[in-house]
Amino acid sequence: MGSTDIEVRRSRRRRRTVSAYRENGRTIVLIPARFTRAEERQWVATMVDKLDKGDQRRRPSDSQLSKRAAELSQRHLGGLAKPSSIRWVTNQHSRWGSCTPSDGTIRISARVKGMPPYVLDYVILHELAHLLAPGHGPDFWRLLTSYKSTERARGYLEGVAATAGLDLSEDGDEVVEGAPEQAALDIETSD
Repeated sequence: MGSTDIEVRRSRRRRRTVSAYRENGRTIVLIPARFTRAEERQWVATMVDKLDKGDQRRRPSDSQLSKRAAELSQRHLGGLAKPSSIRWVTNQHSRWGSCTPSDGTIRISARVKGMPPYVLDYVILHELAHLLAPGHGPDFWRLLTSYKSTERARGYLEGVAATAGLDLSEDGDEVVEGAPEQAALDIETSD
């Protein structure tokens, strides 16, 4: 992310920990009040770097998404699902993902970025399965039986939707407006 909007908050009660999180496009770094300006600069740089690395892990690029889809297809669908493209999109407001079997394209809502890996894997597999079985009939669900986290992931997505007060579509692909995009990190200082 490389955030340039950084707010440092000093606390007299904070003794040995430094914390950082993202909030509304800003990076907030919490440090002990006793830190010198040099220590502040060092810890801000450390924490921003750690948050950025965490963001990269949780929010894979389109090429990483494609690689992940190929691995999931191989592992769970015998390598039969081969999308012509798979990419993140920001314009899906009623689904977690979508697939166009006729041209082999898959789109994953950017709202899934940052969700637990098993949830992202489920959404990808769900859309890959549509390449082999359009609709949500028995053949479609049979394709997902090898993915052991299907029910857990569906429950997670239903919980996110319920928290946001959304009604789920019949297939559970509803997307959540304003899902939290927050990364937080705490590190204990050595002193």
